[in-house]
Amino acid sequence: MFIQLLAATGVLAVLTIVPGPDMAVVTKRAIASGWQDGLRTVGGITAGLLIWGVLTVVGLAAVLAASATAYMIVKLAGAAYLGFLGVQALVHSRRSRSVTSGASAPSPSGNPWRTGLISNVFNPKIAVFYTGLLPTLTPSGFSPHMGMALLVLIHAALTLVWLGSYVLMLSKARAFFEKPAVRRTMDRITGVVLIGFGVKVATSQT
Repeated sequence: MFIQLLAATGVLAVLTIVPGPDMAVVTKRAIASGWQDGLRTVGGITAGLLIWGVLTVVGLAAVLAASATAYMIVKLAGAAYLGFLGVQALVHSRRSRSVTSGASAPSPSGNPWRTGLISNVFNPKIAVFYTGLLPTLTPSGFSPHMGMALLVLIHAALTLVWLGSYVLMLSKARAFFEKPAVRRTMDRITGVVLIGFGVKVATSQT
């Protein structure tokens, strides 16, 4: 059982560190507003995973994953939100042109915890991931519900540690990212990446 749990944790760790919308959202917030807001965004993302975990354990996520209409609604809502964040980053990069080197650039609006939460809750891929993959990773010796709940907690913990460490790493280079030219470039890059993820989510078939 321990070996199975260790193997499942390894699979979840690999999936956690693969760059995706969550990392793009965290990058945008941490660079623009600092490590505190970055960590709050990570907290919101982790809370979103726990919400999906609860829905998975009680069976609602499976209903969403099996319903084409419900999946489409959540998918389009998530894509629209990622697109909104991307456009916001591009607008922010244009506004920062007028900021002098002695002034601080305006921080993005909105609660960072809520930003992380919404970006994750409206990602239907999590529903498919949890209902499709977690049951196959559940170690023997656990009931299906108990095993999936444990794996959800492990995944949430891995996400918290990975993205939290990523935010702290970005904070070490904050002086570099605060340079107006670098900040504009990063805003443009993260904006394009977020819009790209939004398009990818909207056009995905599963």
